[in-house]
Amino acid sequence: MIVQFSKYHATGNDFIVIDGRGQERSLLNEVQISGLCHRRFGIGADGVIVLQESQAADFRMYYFNADGGEGTMCGNGGRCITHFAAKLGIVEEETVFEGIDGMHRASILPDQRIRLQLKDVDGISRLEDGYLADTGSPHFVRFVPEVDSIDVEKLGREIRNQTRFGKGGVNVNFVAQSGAQDNLVVRTYERGVEAETYSCGTGVTAAAICSFLHFKSDIFSYEIGTRGGLLQVEFAVQQPGTFSEVYLSGYATEVFEGSIRLDI
Repeated sequence: MIVQFSKYHATGNDFIVIDGRGQERSLLNEVQISGLCHRRFGIGADGVIVLQESQAADFRMYYFNADGGEGTMCGNGGRCITHFAAKLGIVEEETVFEGIDGMHRASILPDQRIRLQLKDVDGISRLEDGYLADTGSPHFVRFVPEVDSIDVEKLGREIRNQTRFGKGGVNVNFVAQSGAQDNLVVRTYERGVEAETYSCGTGVTAAAICSFLHFKSDIFSYEIGTRGGLLQVEFAVQQPGTFSEVYLSGYATEVFEGSIRLDI
């Protein structure tokens, strides 16, 4: 089987993106997906995204982690698939697409950044050592004085698998302020990738919202530095603990396109 693909990254969070229209959702199995994502023996990526038809929106996004399993919502992946859909001529500057957690609006801004609306957020839990928030994927957020000294691989893996987060575990974010209160820096250990990624869209969104709560802020827009570049998060507060109009903005870049032969 020959698979055509485009390789994308969004602030270093990289994906293999496939046009799966007219094909079964299960066109790839877990072994094939993990093989494609392998950085030595495959193309190399944090995940695989498949675009398919939707009865209710412009298209449907299926996201698979690097371990081959289907993932929850991926914010950076949602921005990449918006760029990909525009390249295919499915959409122009605006779109509504279907993800695993419901409908998402996205737009291509004049400066070519992709602005993606994520789900409303509520039910954030304050724990002894951080916060637990669901921004389309579950995230643990811990505030630290600075992130560079954190062993993200070791500590992130330990926290990600703690029994308090249930069978599926959690993504782990280490967050610090960087100068002004609306500037944050975030490092993320992602479940499914089982490593630190260069950025995580739902992770920086969780970091921004939890920062609003943690610092008792009146700031609704944040610039966030990651290992792969800058992202912006905006939101509105409906009532204490409930956040709507949640937007993630940043660049999505096609790196190359190609084809690969897979064993059936």
